[in-house]
Amino acid sequence: MEQNTFIICLCKALYLLALMYLMGARSQTKLFKVAEIQPTPALKNRKKKEQKRFFDPVLIRMETRSGVKDSIPAWIKFSVQAPGEIPYSGIYYDPPEEEKYVFKHPHPKRPKSLRIYESHVGMSSMEPLINTYANFRDNVLPRIKRLGYNAVQIMAIQEHSYYASFGYHVTNFFAPSSRFGTPDDLKSLIDRAHELGLLVLMDIVHSHASNNVLDGLNMFDGTDAHYFHSGSKGHHWMWDSRLFNYGSWEVLRFLLSNARWWLEEYKFDGFRFDGVTSMMYTHHGLQVAFTGNYNEYFGYATDVDAVVYLMLVNDMIHGLYPEAVTIGEDVSGMPTFCLPVQDGGVGFDYRLHMAVADKWIELLKKRDEDWKMGDIVYTLVNRRWLEKCVVYAESHDQALVGDKTIAFWLMDKDMYDFMSLDRPSSPIIDRGIALHKMIRLITMGLGGEGYLNFMGNEFGHPEWIDFPRGEQHLPSGKVIPGNNFSYDKCRRRFDLGDADYLRYKGMQQFDQAMQHVEAKYGFMTSEHQYISRKDEGERVIVFERGNLVFVFNFHWHESYGGYRVGCSKPGKYKIVLDSDDLLFGGFNRLNHDVEFFSTEGWYDNRPRSLLVYAPNRTAVVYALVEDEPKATGNLQLTENVKNC
Repeated sequence: MEQNTFIICLCKALYLLALMYLMGARSQTKLFKVAEIQPTPALKNRKKKEQKRFFDPVLIRMETRSGVKDSIPAWIKFSVQAPGEIPYSGIYYDPPEEEKYVFKHPHPKRPKSLRIYESHVGMSSMEPLINTYANFRDNVLPRIKRLGYNAVQIMAIQEHSYYASFGYHVTNFFAPSSRFGTPDDLKSLIDRAHELGLLVLMDIVHSHASNNVLDGLNMFDGTDAHYFHSGSKGHHWMWDSRLFNYGSWEVLRFLLSNARWWLEEYKFDGFRFDGVTSMMYTHHGLQVAFTGNYNEYFGYATDVDAVVYLMLVNDMIHGLYPEAVTIGEDVSGMPTFCLPVQDGGVGFDYRLHMAVADKWIELLKKRDEDWKMGDIVYTLVNRRWLEKCVVYAESHDQALVGDKTIAFWLMDKDMYDFMSLDRPSSPIIDRGIALHKMIRLITMGLGGEGYLNFMGNEFGHPEWIDFPRGEQHLPSGKVIPGNNFSYDKCRRRFDLGDADYLRYKGMQQFDQAMQHVEAKYGFMTSEHQYISRKDEGERVIVFERGNLVFVFNFHWHESYGGYRVGCSKPGKYKIVLDSDDLLFGGFNRLNHDVEFFSTEGWYDNRPRSLLVYAPNRTAVVYALVEDEPKATGNLQLTENVKNC
C-alpha cells in the first residue's frame, strides 16, 4: 500500500515538473512608487545616494472582488520597516552593476560529516542590540571556524515583520531580513564563510507563512485562498499562521523559485527545511504520537500534495546543485524520507533527529540514579537503517524563554555564584559541567552522521533567550507581561566562553576538542559501529565507532580501576579525548602518557579487550595507533645508528 502511494506521488511529481516547465504564468498587476521612507537603524549610516536607492518603496495595485487593494509584491527582493511604523514596505533594490557584490570564493566541498553551528545574526552580538551581517561576518564566522565546525546554519534570513518569531513567521519570502543589513551585506557574509571553508545552510520556512495582511501574503488578492488553503484548513491553530496549498501550481512555482533564488542569488549551500512534519500531515503532527506503524504515514492524514512538493523541491535542488545539502525537520519518522526521489523517496539528505533533545530534558528532570543506560542508547540509535541524521543535544528551541538549556537544567542558580575560578566550585557545578560534556559527546558519538549546536550552548550559555517584547493583552482579558522591549537576554555572551577566569571556558574548550577529534577521525560517518556494553548497575556505556573506543561512566561516585572494555582491532590505543582533563574543567584523574594494549580473548562479544581506568562522570575516547609497528622500527634503527 505504501509503495503504491509513493508511486502515485512520484508520477504526480514528474507530471508537475513537466507541466510547470511548459507553462508560463501571467499576472496583470500595476507597479507604482509610493512616498519615500527613512532608513532603518541597520542601514542609516549609508551614503545619501545609497539611501535614495535603497528606500524607494513599491506596491502593486490590484482590482479585487472586494475593491482595490495595495500589496507588497509577493516576489519583492528587499523590504524595510520604517521607524515608528508596524508594517514593512517593499523596496525596489537594484544597485548599479559596479556596486553589486561579486562573489570571490567557490563553494566549499561538501564534507562527509556535518558539524553545524546553528546561529541567528541578530542576537549574535555580545551587546544588547540587533547585530548586523557585517559584524557576524567579521566576528562570529572566525569563531565558528576556530571551534571546529564545518557548517553554519543561519536562522531568520527570510524577512519577518515580527522579530520575536525567530524568523518563522515569514512575510517576504525572497527578501533577506533588512534588520541586519542589505542583500549585498548578506552576500559578503556568505562569501567570507566560503573563504573559511564553511558551508552556509539556510533555515528555510516553506511550511507556513505569517498571518500579516499589510506586508505578507495573507489575503494577497483580497481572498484567503490565493496562496493558502481556504477556511480552517489554511490556518495553523497553534502557530497562528497560514498554511500553503501545495496542490496549487502557482504555489509550487512560488516556493520552488524561492528555493532556487537563495541558492543562485546568494550562493547558499543548502537548506534546513523547517516544520516538515506539519507539512506532511493534515493533523500537522500535533497531539499525535507516532509509533512507527505504517498506517500513520500512508493514510488519509497524509497531505500527498505536500509530500509531492517536498519531492519536487529536493529533486530540483539536487538536480541543479548536486553538492547542495537538504535537511528535513521531521519528528514522525516518515519512511523513505532520505531516499532519492528517483527511488521513490522524499529526497532529503538528512533527517533532523529531534527525539534526542526531548530525551535529555526528560532525564534531566530525574535523579542520576534513575537514568537508564539502555534507554539513552536506544534513543540515540533509534533511526532507520542507512538514513543519515543530524543529531543535537539541544537547539534554539531549548534556549527560548519558558524552557531551559541543558546547562541551566543541570546548574540553575548556582551558575550565578560558582562559575568563577577564583572561588571554590559547588557539587552542583561539578556535576553539571561533567554531565554537560558527557551528554554532548555521547550525542555526537552515537546519534547520527551530523551534529548541530546552537550558538553559545557549547559553553553552557547561562539563562535563556527572551526577545524584546511589550505587554500583551489577550482577548480573554489576561495580560502577559513584557520585558519593556529589552535586548538584554537577546544576545550571546561569547566573552563568557573566552574568559580565562570562568569555568565556561573549559566547557567551550571541550566542545572545540570534540569537534576536532571528529574532524580528524571522522567517527560520525564510520561504517563500523558496535555497542558492547550498557551496564545498568555500573552505569557504564562502551561502544566503538571506526577505530575509536568510547567509554562513558555515568555513575555519580563509583570509579573503576583496571576496567576491561571490549574492542575489535588489535594493537596499541591512546587517549585522544578526556572529559576529565583539567583543561576542560575536570579533575585530571587520567594519565595521557599511558599506553593501552589489547589482549586476545572474547569479552562483551568483542574478540579483544583493553584494561582502562574509568573515573566517575567521565567520558574517554581511545584511538588505535595503527602505524605504531613502523614507528617503533624506525626508532630502534635510529638508536642502533647512534650506538654505532
